[in-house]
Amino acid sequence: MFTGIIEERGEVLDLTLAADGDSARLTIRAATVTDDAGHGDSIAVSGVCLTVVDRAAGTFTADVMAETLSRTTLGALAVGDAVNLERSVLPTTRMGGHVVQGHVDGVGTLASRTPHPAWDEIRIAVGPELARYIAGKGAIAIDGISLTVVDVHDTDTGAEFGIGVIPETRAATTLGGRGPGDRLNIEVDVMAKYVERLLGTTRGTAPDGSVPA
Repeated sequence: MFTGIIEERGEVLDLTLAADGDSARLTIRAATVTDDAGHGDSIAVSGVCLTVVDRAAGTFTADVMAETLSRTTLGALAVGDAVNLERSVLPTTRMGGHVVQGHVDGVGTLASRTPHPAWDEIRIAVGPELARYIAGKGAIAIDGISLTVVDVHDTDTGAEFGIGVIPETRAATTLGGRGPGDRLNIEVDVMAKYVERLLGTTRGTAPDGSVPA
């Protein structure tokens, strides 16, 4: 489990696809999160929970499965790219953000970015499979960053929602360098998914929202 408070930006050193294309091995340079990382530890990489399989001085390596490559932005990473990093929480960790599982639900597209003197307004477009879980003033994780939804509007293709990015977030995460057209990993609030599942079961509907015959 994570909180969505990014500890540092790492740098991709290598992304090697397996011969069968079913997986990849990702190596990242990072000073802070490798300080106490060990084999089997969890580190969120731009919002994706990965398991450390190897560690050297200032670097760690993780295996990435085909499902993760296809459902997130990790498959498009290149050597030199920056990624957001966070170690899993400890029992004594302050919950500075919200409960983030590191299980990316899908990918959104940065639609627009409007700079303001003290913050940037960013609008992100998502498809219908994510739109139903997003609510104004609710929590959301964007590339692993815990953020608050300012507003959300339905569109013909799903929804578009806004977030405010303060200077600290711009400087400490990869979001500062993102522009229109960039793809972003989205993890919705897990509570919304549980509520949907509970209401569907209570009302006798299937997991996809349909009513069994």
